[in-house]
Parts: sequence; C-alpha cells; structure tokens
Amino acid sequence: MKKKCAGERVTTSRITRGIGVDDLVERYFNAYNAARLSEACRLLERKMLKEDVVVGVTLSGALTPAGLGSTALVSWIDNGWVDYIATTGANLYHDLHVGLGLPMFKSSPFVDDIELRKESVIRIYDIIFDFEVLTDTDKYIYKILSNPEFNRRMGTAELHHRMGKYVDATERETGNEGATILAAAYRNAVPIFCPSPADSTIGLNAAALSFGESDIHLDPIQDVNDSTAIVLMAKRERKSGVIIFGGGSPKNFVLQTIPQLDEVMDIRVEGHDYFIQVTDARPDTGGLSGATPQEAVSWGKINPETLPDSVVAYTDSSIAIPVMTSYLLNRIEPRKPRRLYERREELYDNLAEVYAKVKSFV
Repeated sequence: MKKKCAGERVTTSRITRGIGVDDLVERYFNAYNAARLSEACRLLERKMLKEDVVVGVTLSGALTPAGLGSTALVSWIDNGWVDYIATTGANLYHDLHVGLGLPMFKSSPFVDDIELRKESVIRIYDIIFDFEVLTDTDKYIYKILSNPEFNRRMGTAELHHRMGKYVDATERETGNEGATILAAAYRNAVPIFCPSPADSTIGLNAAALSFGESDIHLDPIQDVNDSTAIVLMAKRERKSGVIIFGGGSPKNFVLQTIPQLDEVMDIRVEGHDYFIQVTDARPDTGGLSGATPQEAVSWGKINPETLPDSVVAYTDSSIAIPVMTSYLLNRIEPRKPRRLYERREELYDNLAEVYAKVKSFV
C-alpha cells in the first residue's frame, strides 16, 4: 500500500463459542455504533473509573421495569463506579416494585390495550403488570413519607436518602437484598437527584400528603446547589466525568453545573473532563437534550481540551447497560465509594464560601 493507514486493523477471525462479552466488545465491535459502544467501555476502563475522577450518571425514561436497576445499575453503585446520580422519578418508582417483590412480566408491544384496561393490567411498552403493583407501591411510599422526618423542606437527594433507609430494611424483610437503586445508594451514601420530582408517582404521593397531613416540600433549588457543589469539588480537587443514559432533564441537570459555576456564579472552571452518552435521539430535531458534546463545548459544559475523551453511542440503553456492566465486571476492580451524601453539608458550605469571595470582588 502506498499510504499508511492509522488505527487498529479490522478483526476478521470468527466469533467462537464461549467468547466473553468483554472480548466481544474489544475484538468484534469494529465499526458504527458498535465501535462507539466499544470506545465508551474502553474510556470507562482506562480513564473515567480511575480514582481521580468523580463520576455522575444520569438515567432517563423508565429503564428499571426492564430489570436494569437490580441486574446492572446496583452493581455500578456497589462497585463504587457511581458517585452521584440524576434520574427521572419513574426509574426509582418502578424499581420499588422489585424491592417489594411485586411481579412484572415480559409481554409484547402489540397487545390490545383496551383489553388490558378492562383486566386492570398496566403496560410499559413490552412489560406488563397488575394495577395492584401500582397501588401497593403507592401505599408503601405514602406510609414512608408520612413519617415525621419527611415533614419538612428538603432537596431530592435528602428525600431519596431518607427513603433509601426504609427501602433497605424492606429488601432484607422480603429477601430481595440488592434489588433497588434507592437502597444501594443509601448503603453507599450516593446522592440521587430527581430534577423533575413532580413528574413521577413519588412526587404524586408527596403532593397527596400535602393536603393537611404533612408539610413535605421538595426543593429543586437545593438540588441545584448540592449538585453544583459536588462538581466544584470534582473540578478543584480531581476530574469530572458524566455518563448519560438517554437524555431529558437528568442529562442537562448534570451538565448545567458548569454554567452555574462559570456563567452564573462567576466561579471559573473548565467543563466536565469525560463524557459518555448512550442515546437514540438526533441533534437536528432539537430532541437530543443538550445536543452533542461538541455543541456542549460552546456552553462550557465540556472541557475542549478533553473533547477526544467524549463518546456518543447512538444505541438503546437497554442494550448498552448490560454490555457495559459485563465488560466492566470482567475488566476492572471496584473503587472505594466516595460517600458524597455524607459530605453534602461540607461541599455546600465550600460552594457558599467560594461564591461569597467572588461576590466580595464585584
């Protein structure tokens, strides 16, 4: 050949019986979005999950009815690969079904929903379950939130940590230890933020309690400050990485911490150092929830010097999460959990102190 070709040679050897997922990712995910998923796995292994990186994970939609909480994401938490989480409330609500031992079933997206309604059966695409799964879970949440410790104003990180204490006890009582994101996060002191707490059944139960039974009040401003305080610590002391499954408000909630510091609070920081997104959305329709990492550079959300350490895999999270989890379990050791929830007040006070010094010069 007259010209030199850069990069690894495309593998042409046959896939053999018994090959592990990690070998499949390394040797046979050669092009297109398979290659992007391989790049994401390698970035996690070689850089993002090192001890010097604070990692935030975002979860959109309802991934947990497919079992992705108990089968995969709990392992990420228990292995110290997640330092804080931003998620839709749906992921936490439906994960509780598993912790309570309430059954969900595989089905088809091509069923008669009118007949399901008559039979009091709920459908989430191709997962179905009895309406009583919802009502039993609602009763459980309502009972938890009726406790005096919830009768106050709090951010969702505090709400979920306090709920996690009860869910952890329930897991042991029902024999479902290690089943839920909430309990795993509680045990490992991982803060869980829900940017839109009213857009979930947990929020609906809190709203019902507000009719004279409780003064529970969920404070999204506290969430903004607590998450920003975590990222300030990461940028000043270590590096910051984000792993985004889907898009929606959880994605931007984590990315906006940089503009909050640099643009609004006038605290100079560069963007997040590492960025992985798994999505099936497109930027040209306005539906990618913060768009590509290249565009995020223009907002200051991504550090331009580390843009090569950004990967977008246009694929399904329900495919990517099990593959990535298996790859990591085969390739790397657990990290010591940072237990950032226990540092919440310290980190908040540090943010307040830094901001006060900035304002004094204005």
